[in-house]
Amino acid sequence: MRRRARAFTLIELLVVLVLLGILVGLAVLASGSSSSSRELQEEARRLAALIGVLSDEAVLDSREYGLLIGEHGYRVLRYDEGDGRWYEAERVRGRQLPDWMRLELELDGEPLRLVAPAGGEDDRAGLSREDEPARRRRGPRLEPQLLVLSSGELSPFTLRLAERRTGGNAWRLASDGLRLPQAERLEARR
Repeated sequence: MRRRARAFTLIELLVVLVLLGILVGLAVLASGSSSSSRELQEEARRLAALIGVLSDEAVLDSREYGLLIGEHGYRVLRYDEGDGRWYEAERVRGRQLPDWMRLELELDGEPLRLVAPAGGEDDRAGLSREDEPARRRRGPRLEPQLLVLSSGELSPFTLRLAERRTGGNAWRLASDGLRLPQAERLEARR
């Protein structure tokens, strides 16, 4: 009698591969929300680290820095004492956040409505002097909401990074003006 060899058929192998593919696909879809949570956490820690670096640099260089914070991102500014104006920092770039993430800022417990800075001229009609530098008269006037001073102090603030969807994850950065902020996770709202 001939003994028949036991082996898997091609159809059985294909069925197993399809089932594995479905399981992997479900795992990827299920981890999508944790990916956004992880990205939100990284952004909160990145912003806390940036404020720490700006604080150190402000003390070492005797220079004032500021953060101009909008709903969709932030920009780093430096104060030019000669012009008496804020300009974007050359070495540190601002950051545009993904569309699903938002920033909410409170200064001294008062929530601020975050809007993009106006693009108007800084020159008030008839009040400028002819000998004023041209760059001082032109361009939008930038004013940061959050100050990082050369004395080591910060503006007291609470900054919340959150997902736009209701009940989404959120992280908070806060400072009383003397301590550097730490990123801490907020419990999900029910």
